[in-house]
Amino acid sequence: MSAVLGALVLLPALTGAGLLVTGRRADRVAGALAVAVTAAGVVVAALVAGTRPRLSVPFLGIVEGGDLRLVVDGLSAVLVVLVAGIALLVTVFAVVDLSADAARGRFFGYLLLFVAAMLATVTAATLPTLLLAWEVMGATSYALIGYHWEEPGKLAAGTRAFMTTRAGDLGLYVAAGAALAATGSLVLTDLESADGGWADVAAAGVLVAALGKSAQLPFSAWLSAAMQGPSPVSALLHSATMVAAGGYLLIRMQPLLAATGWAATAAAWTGALTALVLGAVAVAQTDLKQLLAASTAAQIGFVVLAAGVGATAGGTAQLVAHAAVKAGLFVAAGAWLTALGTKNLADLRGAARRYPGMGAAATVAALALAGVPPLSLWATKDEVLAGVDGTALRVVGLAAAAVSAVYAGRILAVVLARPTGDEAFDEEEPGTRRVPALTTVVAGVLAVLAAGLGVLALPAVAEKLKAVLDVEGEPSPGLGELLLSGTLALVALGLTVAVVRARPAVMEQLSRGPLASWAGLGRLLSPRPAMAVGRALAVVDDKLIDRAVMGVALGARRLAGMASRADDSVLDGAVSGVAAATRRTAAGSARIDTGVVDGLVRATARAFRRAGSAARRPQTGLLHQYYAQAVVGLGFLLVLLLVVR
Repeated sequence: MSAVLGALVLLPALTGAGLLVTGRRADRVAGALAVAVTAAGVVVAALVAGTRPRLSVPFLGIVEGGDLRLVVDGLSAVLVVLVAGIALLVTVFAVVDLSADAARGRFFGYLLLFVAAMLATVTAATLPTLLLAWEVMGATSYALIGYHWEEPGKLAAGTRAFMTTRAGDLGLYVAAGAALAATGSLVLTDLESADGGWADVAAAGVLVAALGKSAQLPFSAWLSAAMQGPSPVSALLHSATMVAAGGYLLIRMQPLLAATGWAATAAAWTGALTALVLGAVAVAQTDLKQLLAASTAAQIGFVVLAAGVGATAGGTAQLVAHAAVKAGLFVAAGAWLTALGTKNLADLRGAARRYPGMGAAATVAALALAGVPPLSLWATKDEVLAGVDGTALRVVGLAAAAVSAVYAGRILAVVLARPTGDEAFDEEEPGTRRVPALTTVVAGVLAVLAAGLGVLALPAVAEKLKAVLDVEGEPSPGLGELLLSGTLALVALGLTVAVVRARPAVMEQLSRGPLASWAGLGRLLSPRPAMAVGRALAVVDDKLIDRAVMGVALGARRLAGMASRADDSVLDGAVSGVAAATRRTAAGSARIDTGVVDGLVRATARAFRRAGSAARRPQTGLLHQYYAQAVVGLGFLLVLLLVVR
């Protein structure tokens, strides 16, 4: 079954890469191919969720956990089915929504790579696998958000989203280093065994990376820029993939957060405050996609809160239910944008009446977003809040839940209103004024999921989910808590609808306040602070570092000149003098050798030669001469004897 798990990731990855390589030549078949691949992905996801396989590919063999390892456990089983299912529905929507002349090969290529990266993220069992998937997800999100790069502002929006999440992603590398130092392993589950300061460093890295990816405070404003992307990208990115990835990671690493203590508290409060603050930001928006984007950060805040308080089942249920709700609402927003050419709330008055099928689906999704019983997000928020111990944190969570009903009510008050005057649409008006039936079907399926997942409030279903996630014993909300949150949602929703319709000036005033500009959070992502820091560093570099380096260089140059002069005048002179003396001595030795020694040797040789020649003359071979020589010799001896005596 490991091959099936590999196919879950490789099938969309290889198909996406093939579409990108083929380019515009694949435009005609790209949409159908993407639908076929994502449909196959749903089947494969269901198969691996049931069989729970494992897969390991060697990568960094020098360290434990250095392999590329995919594992399907209870949490992964839920997430792979969710990601594959939402990807299929959004892909079908994209096929219908994209214009006929769009670069479909490029779009669906990046989309499939994006889906593959998310599937690898939720099944990653080692840090190298997680980092690889995390990086591919970030890169492809940049390409998808900036898909219409030729239009002003689109590429800049993708860059802002990429750079913000990329800055947070560095935390994962810090966590990997801390894990290696503390445990000698890169296996994700080994991180919880880290102790001392390394555990704190690893928890901090994971927390920063997750908060950046899920657009939590203070990183939330990149979601606003991401709304420049095509509607299918928004639907996928905000539901079951990138924005959900940070929340998933914190749920996965909940034991590490709990082991440090402070990290769990930080996650809980960051999630609760994001749910409250970004909920207020959503209320102030006049652009439907901006409202939905801010609400995404707010709703994922409940997932982060769940990770902080240890409500794994509640956080997972919130993640699943929110994916269905938000995908449905973004499909509706995208369909209305294509059909009516606007995403401004004021211009969408009566849109649900104009398109009854889409309007019904959007209404169900918006009611679920509001937390109205018995729909899904009503139950899942209470599952999260059931794990909260502190009163202050619980109050903030309940307030954030009530604010959810306010921004959902603002949507409903507008799109369900009766159009009047110029807002009354003509069924036969020419242009792109129809919502395709297939888009309505997609929204309808998502609406059914948004409503049906409310069964998570049933004790039997909730306990079954806890068993799948292996977190039996986690607290569940009581009947009183469910009634309280449901009542708050209904009251807040009713009041909002009444205020929007009876006193529109109140909302107009709110929309002119600081909340409309995302509470100034965009300034944190502005290049100006970075440029100011850069200029300050440039001054330090020019006036301090460069001067110090030049001073050292000049000193070294002077020292080198002195050494050169000493070498030329002293060392070279001494070496040259020794060489000249040696040469003269060698020349004198050569003359003595040639004139004296060689002459003496040659003279001795000549003397011996002459002696030898003289000695050969008497050797004639004649006997009478030998007798004569003997007589002469004896005579010489006789004379010598007489003289000596």
